[in-house]
Amino acid sequence: MAGARLKIGITCYPTYGGSGVVATELGLELARRDHEIHFISYSQPIRLTGPEPNIHYHEVEVTRYPLFEYPPYDLALATRMAEVSQLYELDLLHVHYAIPHSVSAMLAKQMLAATPPRRNLPFVTTLHGTDITLVGLDRSYLPITRFSIEQSDGVTAISQYLRDRTVKIFDIKNKIEVIPNFVNCDDYMRKPEWHDQRHEYAADDQRILVHLSNFRPVKRVMDVIEIFDRVRKKIPSKLLLIGDGPDRSQAEWLAVQKGIHDHVMFLGKQDQIREKLAMADVMLLPSELESFGLAALEAMACEVVPIATRAGGLPEVVEHGVTGFLADVGDVETMARYAIELLSDDSRLRQMGKQARAGAQAKFCTSRIIPLYEDFYRRVLERSS
Repeated sequence: MAGARLKIGITCYPTYGGSGVVATELGLELARRDHEIHFISYSQPIRLTGPEPNIHYHEVEVTRYPLFEYPPYDLALATRMAEVSQLYELDLLHVHYAIPHSVSAMLAKQMLAATPPRRNLPFVTTLHGTDITLVGLDRSYLPITRFSIEQSDGVTAISQYLRDRTVKIFDIKNKIEVIPNFVNCDDYMRKPEWHDQRHEYAADDQRILVHLSNFRPVKRVMDVIEIFDRVRKKIPSKLLLIGDGPDRSQAEWLAVQKGIHDHVMFLGKQDQIREKLAMADVMLLPSELESFGLAALEAMACEVVPIATRAGGLPEVVEHGVTGFLADVGDVETMARYAIELLSDDSRLRQMGKQARAGAQAKFCTSRIIPLYEDFYRRVLERSS
C-alpha cells in the first residue's frame, strides 16, 4: 500500500470559502504527487482554474420538479458519488464539510455495497468549522451530523480547537485526527514582481493593509473598517478588501460615513489571491471565530503580518508577538494600536514579516501536510480492506 497511486473522489462546497479552498488545493497537491483526483460537486471549485494533470471534474445535476420546493442535492450528490466511484474505480471518497457531504458519501457507500458488483468504498470526512459550530448545533441537524461523522471510515479536523469542540458537542466516540490547513510556500511568497505592483494601489509613502474573507457577519468586517479608520489617522495607508458577501454593503457605507472611502478599495472576489497578499504589509482578521484561519496563514507565507483575534484555532496559527498579534474579539483599539506600532517601525515590520513566513514554513507548508493526508488515506484503506 505504501507509495501506491490512489484514486480519490473529493467533494466540497465550490464557493469562496476556506473549506472549498483547502479541498481544492489538497486535490491539486495530491495530483502533483501523481494521485488521480476526481472532484464531485454542483459546480467547478473556484480555485480549479484550468486543465490540470490527474484532475477530473464531475458535475452533480439536480433535477427540478414542481413537487420539490427544495431540490434534494444530497441525494443527487450521493448518486453521482456512487456512479463516479464505480466508473473510475475510486479507492475512497474525501468529503469536506459534514453536512450534507458526509451523509451523501455514506449513502453512496451503502449503495455500492448493496448493488452488484458489490464493493466497499471507504470515505473520509474533514471537519472545517461552521459545519460543527453552526449547522451541527441546529437541533434538527445534530443527530444526522453525529451519525455521519461516526459512520465515516476516517475523520480529520483542521485544528485542535475544532477537534475538541466536536468531541464535546457531539460526544463523538471514534478518533478524530488533527491535520491542519496548509499553504504552498513556493506559490505564496513575496515575489518582487508582485510586491512592485503596490504603486497601483498606494503611494510610495503609504502602507497597505488587507482583509480577506467571505464578508459574513462572523468575519466582523465592520471592525476592519473601524481599525483602519484609527490606523489611517496615524499612518498614511490604504485598505484592500478581498472577497464579497452579505456585509459588504454595510462596510462600504461605514467607510463613507468615516470619510475614508477614498482609501478603502473593495476588490471583490479574486483568483490570484497570493499576488494581492504579497503587496500588503499587515492583514486584519478580527473574526468572531475562526476554526483555523487560512487567510492568516496565506498572509504569513507572503511575509504579511496578521493582526487577528484570539478566537478558535487562530492561536494555533499565529504566535503572538512573533509571527503576528492577537487580541480579544471586538477590541478594535488594541488591534489598531498593534498595527500603528508595527507600521511605524519599518525594521520591525520587515523582521516580523520574515518571522511570519518562517512560522508558516515550519509547520504548515504543503511539503509537511500533504504526506499526512496520504498516510491517513492508506491507514483508512488498510482498516477497511
